[in-house]
Amino acid sequence: MPGRQVRAVCWNSLIHDRWEFSVMAASLHRLGAWACRRRRTVLLAWLAVLVAIGTLAGTVGGTYSDDFSIPGTRAQQTLDTVAEQFPASSGAAAQVVFVAPAGGRVAEYEAVIGQTLAAAARAPQVAAVVDPFTAQTVSSDGRVALAYVDYPVSRARLADGSLGALEDVFRPAREAGLRVEVGGSAYGDSSGEGGHGAEAAGLLVALVVLVITFGSLLAAGLPLLTALLGVAATVAGLATVAGLLTLPTTAPALALMLGLAVGIDYALFIVARHRSQLAAGMPVAESVARAIGTAGTAVVFAGLTVVIALAGLTVVRIPFLTAMGLAAAAAVVVAVLVAVTLIPAVLGFAGDRLRPRPGSRAVRRETGYGRRALSARWVRLVTRRPLVTTLAVVAALGVLAVPAPGLRLALTDNGSAPADSTQRQAYDLTAAAFGPGFNGPLLVLADLTDEDDRQGAATALAERLGAVHGVAAAGRPQFSADGRYALLTVIPETGPQDERTERLVAELEAVGGKSVGVTGVTAFGIDISALLSASLVPFALLVVGLAVLLLMVAFRSLVVPLKATLGFLLSVGATLGTVVAVFQWGWLADLVGVARTGPVISFMPVILLAVLFGLAMDYEVFLVSRIHEEYARSGDPQRALTHGFRASARVVAAAALIMIAVFASFVPAGDATLMPIAFALSVGVLLDAFLIRMTLVPAVLALTRHRAWWLPRWLDRMVPKLDVEGTRLTGRVSVPVVR
Repeated sequence: MPGRQVRAVCWNSLIHDRWEFSVMAASLHRLGAWACRRRRTVLLAWLAVLVAIGTLAGTVGGTYSDDFSIPGTRAQQTLDTVAEQFPASSGAAAQVVFVAPAGGRVAEYEAVIGQTLAAAARAPQVAAVVDPFTAQTVSSDGRVALAYVDYPVSRARLADGSLGALEDVFRPAREAGLRVEVGGSAYGDSSGEGGHGAEAAGLLVALVVLVITFGSLLAAGLPLLTALLGVAATVAGLATVAGLLTLPTTAPALALMLGLAVGIDYALFIVARHRSQLAAGMPVAESVARAIGTAGTAVVFAGLTVVIALAGLTVVRIPFLTAMGLAAAAAVVVAVLVAVTLIPAVLGFAGDRLRPRPGSRAVRRETGYGRRALSARWVRLVTRRPLVTTLAVVAALGVLAVPAPGLRLALTDNGSAPADSTQRQAYDLTAAAFGPGFNGPLLVLADLTDEDDRQGAATALAERLGAVHGVAAAGRPQFSADGRYALLTVIPETGPQDERTERLVAELEAVGGKSVGVTGVTAFGIDISALLSASLVPFALLVVGLAVLLLMVAFRSLVVPLKATLGFLLSVGATLGTVVAVFQWGWLADLVGVARTGPVISFMPVILLAVLFGLAMDYEVFLVSRIHEEYARSGDPQRALTHGFRASARVVAAAALIMIAVFASFVPAGDATLMPIAFALSVGVLLDAFLIRMTLVPAVLALTRHRAWWLPRWLDRMVPKLDVEGTRLTGRVSVPVVR
């Protein structure tokens, strides 16, 4: 029986070497055979799970919120004290910009502005309203007035209808002839709506790539169908968890983006292996089981690398970033589960309909008549002069990486919102009429406990802060109920994402001394950047060390992991250089849809490292495993390179194109937080898949030949053996045909 044969194989393996883990391939082989045989049960189980999770999401599910708290940092500690002592000043604030018609002055509309602000004070959750005529926030030409509506809670805790109710209040002012735009920290930095059309375009591109790859609409539709089911389960699960925990609004978008990409790719690798075996004449049930035992083993291994890398984001110690990483890791786990359970069931339903027709390209490739394929010609080209190829790839990526040291990071603000949004209009009008610093006021908190004359000390502090170079204005101090604390609003001369504003925060803290703390969006951005800078090196070492260890275990080689890791670092550097050129220098910014050039979201590099690492290892495993499989059979490095590359390159290229299409579809969605991440991932996959994995890898393997698969004896005895290719199953395990 098949189970006994599998157990015999595993037992013999353990007798020969107690560290040999062919159990994974054998277990997945049994799982694939069972799922194919019990396909109706598996399909109904997945549908039941999806319905159950969807029901929970609809009943106990919560909403997502952008709570960018960073416990333990000085800006967060200061904000916590402000919330305790000055609750009306600790929450979100809406900036309301009134603009008089050409030739008019806002003073002519003072009555209607007063009426609308009085109505705004009665809007839901509003704590206070600052009148522009009282606060003297009227532009020098008299055409623009700036009012503030303060909330006692952060933007993450605003009710769904609060901002909508506030905007309705200003209808009489608009009817009177005033232009009214609303922005401020109460509003998000962008609007993600309208991206579903672009995402659908990404899926359409993926379908086209799959049809070209398989030459069959049925085979192309299966990866899309199963990936969408997995993503639906993930998103519904996250919505359920959002009712219990705080998840950022970017978490489901990142999980959707990554879940779609890896879900399609993992299914593609398994279906491609299955079709290849069917083309060679293997029975359906045996082919399904062996595809899960071979390609499925590589899927589990590759998925594990992605999950570990994403879970490694916890080392950064930023709660919302940890939540994003774990949400994306959950999407990958679901994609792997779908690949090794639902895929074999669906392949069982498809049966012989997936078998390539006699004489088709798939059959010619499998029988050896497809030697003139593009992949065969490409591998011959890049290995003809392997040293030249290696130097050319390194030089090209090095040039792309030149701008990378100039990367600037910050939290996004309304200046990155779509140009036609009300928050972006309010941002631009405020900067033009009052100066860019009014879009990023700083809150300065002074502890006056040890002062005898607290009023005089606060006044003196306001004078000192107002005299600091780069300060446009320092407001009058407000005192807490017990008089222990004073709160001042400082308006910088420069905008919240300007480097000079970052330096100004440090100067204000130096002038104020230990008893003074600075908070606000800019201060938060500085603290987050400091945390990320301190965590980036340990995280990168974790990722690089993990890559070396996992690939050493997988391929029992020193050259393969070192080459893969150095190639990954090259692709990361080139990707960051491209991000700087587009998002900071403005190259092709209009084509990409960048609303405004400037710093990118602070956590983009660490997300890029985590996700691109996992995807790079995916392609490394799927490409090199087939080469290694051929080398284990023939012992001829050049033959192994040619045949293994030809067998896997087409599928890896298709997988990369699908990844690029899915990631790129999120770029024009208008989300200033997700846009640079999606752009970086699409460029990163393009560079890593086609320049590193498809070009540099075969060149280095051609250079090193037998040495590519060498491992010192002492290390060989210590490193466990992992049968990633499932070669122990090939030719040894069979299952009966199931009709």
